[in-house]
Amino acid sequence: MLRPGLFAALALIASAPAFAAQPKDAKEASVPFVNHGTIDDFRADGDQGVYLRANGFNWYYARLMGPCTQLPFVEHIGVETRGIDTLDRFSTLIVGHQRCQLTSLVKSAPPPSKKKHHKG
Repeated sequence: MLRPGLFAALALIASAPAFAAQPKDAKEASVPFVNHGTIDDFRADGDQGVYLRANGFNWYYARLMGPCTQLPFVEHIGVETRGIDTLDRFSTLIVGHQRCQLTSLVKSAPPPSKKKHHKG
């Protein structure tokens, strides 16, 4: 028999966003010259993380401090680095009208590809 508190906890876990798997020993990364077009692609990972591609081939995963609700729906993002021209865990993403603070930036594999559903 499930207790009400346990059921609520299970429901919360089931509805939690899926975060990118990161090795426990992943080291914080930084991307220099970000104000010169270094970031050339991004893929939202729900509303609490984002994959960023730099220089056409290096992927990074940025975990956000809290929900960035517009992230899954925007076509463009901005980066605020506070004058140092380097993207790191202290940077902020500008997403629509939202400011989304990073808490972590690590090198990553490319984002998982989306599976296409075929009607048949």
